[in-house]
Amino acid sequence: MDAADFARACGYSGDSPALLEAFAAIRNSGIARARQDHARRKAVIDTLKQSELLFLAAIAPALSAEEAIEDAARFIAFWRNMPRWRQERRLADLAKARQQRLVARFFRRYGHRLGALQAA
Repeated sequence: MDAADFARACGYSGDSPALLEAFAAIRNSGIARARQDHARRKAVIDTLKQSELLFLAAIAPALSAEEAIEDAARFIAFWRNMPRWRQERRLADLAKARQQRLVARFFRRYGHRLGALQAA
């Protein structure tokens, strides 16, 4: 997908070179940021793969991956219903809940494989 196609997909129907260049810059920075975020999430998961105790510390106070996912979903829904001024104060808690949900989903899906690999 080139810059013109991306601009049309975003709803721009003109042919200004400056705006097409701006759309290309937006697309490229978005791709770079997505790659950077993926690398950061992968690093967190790789450190937690080392032992089950690290995983349990990451999802505390929950005792299982399912419970951690439920807690994170409950907080995210609670956060969405907050007034804007309170949401801004609780952004760090939202980031923590999203991170906890990510870790819990990974270990719910692949935790049994990691246990089998450690046992072997």
